[in-house]
Amino acid sequence: MTIPEMPMTIEEQLTYLAKGTVEIIRDTELRAKLEKSAKTRKPLRVKLGADPTAPDIHLGHTVVIRKLRAFQELGHTAIFLVGDFTGMIGDPSGKSATRPQLTRDEINANAETYKQQIFKLLDPEKTVIEFNSHWMDTLGSAGFLRLSSHVTVRQILERDDFQQRLEANRPLALHEVMYPLVMAYDSVALEADVELGGTDQKFNLLMGRNLQREYGQESQIAMITPLLEGTDGVQKMSKSLGNYIGINEPPQEIFGKVMSISDELMWRYYELCTDLSLPEIERLKTSERNPRDTKVELAKKIVADFYSEAAGRQAEEQFNLMFRSKQAPDDVEERSVAAGPWKLPRLLVELQLAPSMAEARRLIEQGGVYVDGERAPQADLEVSAERSFLLQVGKRRFVRVRGS
Repeated sequence: MTIPEMPMTIEEQLTYLAKGTVEIIRDTELRAKLEKSAKTRKPLRVKLGADPTAPDIHLGHTVVIRKLRAFQELGHTAIFLVGDFTGMIGDPSGKSATRPQLTRDEINANAETYKQQIFKLLDPEKTVIEFNSHWMDTLGSAGFLRLSSHVTVRQILERDDFQQRLEANRPLALHEVMYPLVMAYDSVALEADVELGGTDQKFNLLMGRNLQREYGQESQIAMITPLLEGTDGVQKMSKSLGNYIGINEPPQEIFGKVMSISDELMWRYYELCTDLSLPEIERLKTSERNPRDTKVELAKKIVADFYSEAAGRQAEEQFNLMFRSKQAPDDVEERSVAAGPWKLPRLLVELQLAPSMAEARRLIEQGGVYVDGERAPQADLEVSAERSFLLQVGKRRFVRVRGS
């Protein structure tokens, strides 16, 4: 592959790539790599690694995926590295306790869903998919010992979250200590020019720079992106916290969740989750347009990224129908359950409208569950599936339940 003619100057490319980053280590080196690439017509090798420890990708993950796409649009080689080996270790970044290890089968199943989801943003014809088990499985014990000789214990323990766990007398397993080293070796194996990651990955990315030098390679650029706040505007987006927007969720659900964020947080999403330039976003900020209308445009843009512009417009129509006309949407999902009486919390879990019985009871007690338009009065409510009824959870999720 040779790099195509660039419509942008090097300065314009740097501005385009730097949007939505918190740090580039080092930007002078990135400039030099871009200049060399333009001169030699050889694209940069840009790496983004992800451990498939969960099946779903949410909007927070796409911040760095969009950065990979930006390099891809400029003609560089986008490498999406599936950490099927590191995933069995479990990334200790920001964790106060040892994570449970997943099996290879669990990792492989999640990896397949990752490949399907990333192509909502990346060009599948121009994306290289790699698995770090390809080189880690063949490294062998002797090779791993040689690899370990390139880093000191002091270097590893400089990591903040490792220090905090030791100071708090919390367990720090040996395999977790090895995680940054294995991730760094991925950069060596791929001969990466640039590695992308969130702020929680900074230590790992810098370890990659150091290890490449140990192996006689030119150090990769570490391009670091911020962690996106979830819909609550406080915690980073996380499925476990329930403040996430999944990119595989229905368009109407994505649209409604974007509309639920604060006006202030909206600008953060514009910067990190759209292709609008900073001057374009600034013009939106200073316009006299109603903030709600600006948020509608954001929601449609995000839906269009993962589905289509038509899906974005339809989601807006359904949203307006629900909240302005107080009606249920036309395309309500229909689900069948065994006929007979159901305790409402158990039914919510059965229909995957709540992840657990405790969460189902919390939703009901907070007034977020409706049966045929009537708010469920208490968590021990019993409903009959002998007849069809409309179940609503939150403001946007509707399911027509039928007994079978």
